[in-house]
Amino acid sequence: MTTHQAVVLAAGRGTRLGTITAHTPKPLLDLAGRPLLLRTLDALASAGVRHAIVVVGYLADRIATALAENPIPGLRLQLVHQQTLDGTARALALAAPHLRPEPFFVTWGDIFVEPANYQRLAAAIASADGVLLVNQVDDPWAGAAVYVDAHARVTRIVEKPPPGSSTTPWNNAGPAIYGPWLWPFLHTLQPSPRGEYELPRAVAAAIQSGITIRAVPVEGPWFDIGTPESLAAARRYAQSQARGIVHP
Repeated sequence: MTTHQAVVLAAGRGTRLGTITAHTPKPLLDLAGRPLLLRTLDALASAGVRHAIVVVGYLADRIATALAENPIPGLRLQLVHQQTLDGTARALALAAPHLRPEPFFVTWGDIFVEPANYQRLAAAIASADGVLLVNQVDDPWAGAAVYVDAHARVTRIVEKPPPGSSTTPWNNAGPAIYGPWLWPFLHTLQPSPRGEYELPRAVAAAIQSGITIRAVPVEGPWFDIGTPESLAAARRYAQSQARGIVHP
């Protein structure tokens, strides 16, 4: 099974980054000379994607200009505007009418991983309804706790669990491949306690209904660029890679 389409969720501002995103949307923050969003689109293209939908909101005109000025060979781009920033599930639903009825990548405008991880997701989708990239942490309270069985099948996802309550080291790393089976779960999703329609909650409901999703561990570092500290760490790593420094 080959996945030729993708959605990149890139509508948010990144308020925890403060003044850093006052005039630059988070997906366009520079990493060693290339904006994060362009790095992500490069990676998707290398994994076989030919059509990518970018969901934009905050400073959408800046993103549109950057994409127009930096075309990626072989990749057709399409922008969809999220007028009300009410969650990632609603953002993804906006892209649904523009996708073919087949599997599609979903990734986030603030996640930075090595490009090979997208290729690994594409290879893994043949044995499941969906695949989800996961990273190992001490406590997944800041993201979503992902519980897996002995066969790497995801059995449960708990969004924003209380600190110290999780019995799994796996965190939802963000990038995934889902299929048209996801749309009904988006349409029936209720807002979270935070008042947003959150994509991981829809995926969790799909798993409970019997959809098979397999976990694919991240290879290499994982950066969620949501704070000045995580941005600085991602920049250090990207710069070291540009200089040819090999990391264990």
